[in-house]
Amino acid sequence: MPKVGLFNVEGKKVGDFQLSDSVFGVEVNEYAMHQVVVALLANKRQGTQSAKTRAEVSGGGIKPWRQKGTGRARQGSIRAPQWIHGGIVFAPKPRDYRVSVPKTMRKVAMKSALTSKVQDNEMIVLESLSLDAPKTKEIVKMLNAFEAKKALIITSESNQVIYKSSRNIEGVSVIPVNNINVYDLLKYEKVIITKDALSKIEEVYA
Repeated sequence: MPKVGLFNVEGKKVGDFQLSDSVFGVEVNEYAMHQVVVALLANKRQGTQSAKTRAEVSGGGIKPWRQKGTGRARQGSIRAPQWIHGGIVFAPKPRDYRVSVPKTMRKVAMKSALTSKVQDNEMIVLESLSLDAPKTKEIVKMLNAFEAKKALIITSESNQVIYKSSRNIEGVSVIPVNNINVYDLLKYEKVIITKDALSKIEEVYA
């Protein structure tokens, strides 16, 4: 079974934490992770962009000048694409970019991302993480102890104190364990997670 160190917020090792083989010891499937990340990014797109074609812009209608004899290029409408205020060629219209990924693939991708973080020694397990009031310097001190510049902090449940303490730190994000996704796990160099949150992951994915 994979084993990682258990640390306190000061960066000192206080023990070891046994991980589940079925979640943190699987074969890393890069294809599944890629598909899920592509789907996550595609599903974040609003798809509300829109521009008008030559049929939708105002004006035009009459031919601006006669076909021959003026010495100028022939024109059929002042709302053709080459004219100022003319319509857009192949104008974008609202559309749905949503990509569907099978549930089994999402599960494989999540396990692969978690396993890759353990294999690359990029997962730090904390004994606990709590603050009485929002204090950014306490989170900075913890990050410095682990030499983590770009880190994802995962808590067992939504914690506004930890969130407010971290939101002004560049390259650091805080999310509760029920909101984790493959994209965020792979995006950050270090994953700092509490042991309670880790236990919840094992309950869901084991």
